[in-house]
Amino acid sequence: MSTRPAASRLSNPLRLVPELGPVAGALYKAVGNGSVPQATIDLLQLRAGQLVGNTYLTVMHTASLRKAGEPEERITAVASWRDAPYFSEAEAVALELVEAVLQPAAHGERVPDELYARVAAHYDETALTTLVLAIGQVNFFIPLALVGKPLPGVKPSEQWT
Repeated sequence: MSTRPAASRLSNPLRLVPELGPVAGALYKAVGNGSVPQATIDLLQLRAGQLVGNTYLTVMHTASLRKAGEPEERITAVASWRDAPYFSEAEAVALELVEAVLQPAAHGERVPDELYARVAAHYDETALTTLVLAIGQVNFFIPLALVGKPLPGVKPSEQWT
């Protein structure tokens, strides 16, 4: 077992690149437009963190779900959502969408027409676009999480001074 690092590899990204603040804020505002339940956004962003193997992201999105009062069964079942009875059809198709976007397809398109049609059956165009932006939002931060290795469970304000 490796020892836990005392600090993130990168210092405060907002201090290093101040232009990041408005971009991150705009993404947060766009994704939080209310067309998709916050729980669904957190579930798909948790799944994204799991798919890329990043503890910082998985801890952050797990904590967000817990803080919102999500049952532990739903949170722990995200990794095995396909056979879990805890997700609505709309949530399941959102989880399937994030997997399709982040994982190479064995054959054909990553997001085939059939998957798009199933997503569109549960989400209007605004909500579907918001789901795509939520995937983009977490993808925007994945390189910082993988390269910078922020400390899991530690607020950015507490680890980046």
